[in-house]
Amino acid sequence: MFMGEYHHSLDEKGRIIIPSKFREELGESFVLTRGLENCLFVYPLVEWNKIVERLKKLPFTKKDARNFTRFFLSGATIVELDKQGRINITSPLLNYASLEKECVIVGVNDRIEIWSKDKWENFFDENSENLSDIAENLFTSNIDLDL
Repeated sequence: MFMGEYHHSLDEKGRIIIPSKFREELGESFVLTRGLENCLFVYPLVEWNKIVERLKKLPFTKKDARNFTRFFLSGATIVELDKQGRINITSPLLNYASLEKECVIVGVNDRIEIWSKDKWENFFDENSENLSDIAENLFTSNIDLDL
């Protein structure tokens, strides 16, 4: 499981250090793609393959399914860590997530998210006040969670 929040900077070549606590679980190569809320998602190949299998089951006749699949898969790329524990982020992904210098890398269970510092702070500020309501809605709905 990925968890925690880490602050790192992009270098001038669009590379960022992946926290050492995440590297072993990611493996030698893993997938980087557009995420939701204008961040990037990073998946170990095992988790990525699970998502791809679920996407394959979506009906191609549904416009939302086609659009989401295009969005999600067109930005996906397999990346590897260099000897310093960095990955290179492509220009389209840098632009999508508004990554310039200061970044926040967060562990979110089965994936890692890479956020621009400003977008992360805005997201956190907007949602932290509603966290109790969000938790209540999730944990009292029909979602089957064994907590």
